[in-house]
Amino acid sequence: MMKLFTRHYKKMRIAYIKIAALAIFAAILFFPSYQELEYTGNNIFTVYLNGTRVGIVGDPGQVERCLIAARKRLAATSDELVLADSELSYEGTEVLWGTVDDASVITSNMTTVLRGSVKETLNRSYTVKINEYTVNLASTEEVLALLQASINKYDDENEYYVDLVLDGERELNVLTTQIYSAVEQQEEEEAAEEVMTSVGISAALDEMFADIEPAVEKDFSDYDLGLKSLEFGDTVEVVESYLQDYEITSLSQAIEEVTKEQEKEQIYEVVSGDTLSQIAEKNEIPLADLIAMNETIENENSMIRVGDELIVTVPEPELSVERTEEVYYEEDYEADIIYVDNDDWYTTQTQTLQEPSAGHRMVVANVSYRNNEELVRDILKEEITYEAVPKIVERGTKIPPTYIKPISGGRQSSGFGRRRAPTRGASSYHKGIDWATPVGTAVMASSAGTVAKAGWGSGYGYVVYINHADGRQTRYGHLSKVLVSQGQTVSQGQKIALSGNTGVSTGPHVHFEILINGSQVNPLNYLN
Repeated sequence: MMKLFTRHYKKMRIAYIKIAALAIFAAILFFPSYQELEYTGNNIFTVYLNGTRVGIVGDPGQVERCLIAARKRLAATSDELVLADSELSYEGTEVLWGTVDDASVITSNMTTVLRGSVKETLNRSYTVKINEYTVNLASTEEVLALLQASINKYDDENEYYVDLVLDGERELNVLTTQIYSAVEQQEEEEAAEEVMTSVGISAALDEMFADIEPAVEKDFSDYDLGLKSLEFGDTVEVVESYLQDYEITSLSQAIEEVTKEQEKEQIYEVVSGDTLSQIAEKNEIPLADLIAMNETIENENSMIRVGDELIVTVPEPELSVERTEEVYYEEDYEADIIYVDNDDWYTTQTQTLQEPSAGHRMVVANVSYRNNEELVRDILKEEITYEAVPKIVERGTKIPPTYIKPISGGRQSSGFGRRRAPTRGASSYHKGIDWATPVGTAVMASSAGTVAKAGWGSGYGYVVYINHADGRQTRYGHLSKVLVSQGQTVSQGQKIALSGNTGVSTGPHVHFEILINGSQVNPLNYLN
């Protein structure tokens, strides 16, 4: 009996051992991990993402690594930039031992929660920067289409194309532009092929004889006319970015914005022979607009000098294109003026000795443009059909006299040019300058000369006329007293009269005129 009991006991022990082993195996199989924990307060943590349970950990530092991995998984599923809410929270528990979830399980759970918590999606896009102008496009293909549209305005034969290259000197991924010539690339490939097939003594001899062949002047028919070079005149940068739909511009709108010509201000330097009307016509600006843009110009009669800088507007697109074209043309031309100096004449005196006659020539030239504005013209070949006859001008070399303000002080009360008539009998076109000053103020000769008139002058009241050596005349009106007589020689600054209020006048002042060839000009342009 005892032996039977002992045998039964042994069987029960073996069964218990088997059950325990199975339990341990099941725990290992069905639970992610088992961790022995220290009895030190909260030592196991239930993790929640956006309020949803995603797993249990023993180390909270593991959670951030899992979240980063989950974000990467979500981002890998799209080319767009996905923004999702990610609010983590923990619930700690104090236990003696417990099970924790594997990192892969937690990451997978987090990815699921993030996918359901997407706040917005930003599109991968490309920002094109042209000076201060920027535009956002959906793809590099659209960027290339925009840039290609800018050069196609000047490339009728589609000989040039644009490409984007990575700027290796920049820390960020910045793309810059490169324009290629399809013709040049083809020629380079053909030349390389010829070199590969033409090696040896014969090729060396051909090269040697080519170097010593005498240069033969090209005929007009030998020139390969057309577009020779093309490049952007502004710096273009393309930067990858992530934007919302409303921030991205359509390709058609971008092309219109970039290629449409806008009125932009530029500086024009006055050259010899220029007049205000010619400058306005040359720059396709109404004369009134030219006057309004420049504070130094009062009216169409204002004096301008060589070297003066004027503000003008020119039509120019956002993205400028610079190009060089080889062109053939025929034109009439004028010979340079030949001057004969006369030391007895003032520089204001000239006389034409020979009238000019235009010549005719045939020309091949390289012409450089910025958009449609010509920059440089380099003549490659010129052939005169018939010679131009130059204009011959005799001119004076003596410096003409200077002119000073005829009174000391005073307030300018009326300028030169059109005005509202101040009183009955007064002209609406003012032929001089008025300075308001008390009666009896000394009036001085503006320049040395001979008195041509002194006395009463009708509407001028008491008046003095002075003829000067350069052929000009000055007039002083509305005087109270005349101190010189006709025929008298006066020096610059000499007292010739006293100011007054005589003739057609509305108050005490001095009226002053300068006449050139019998016509009044703005005195302010001649006073030193």
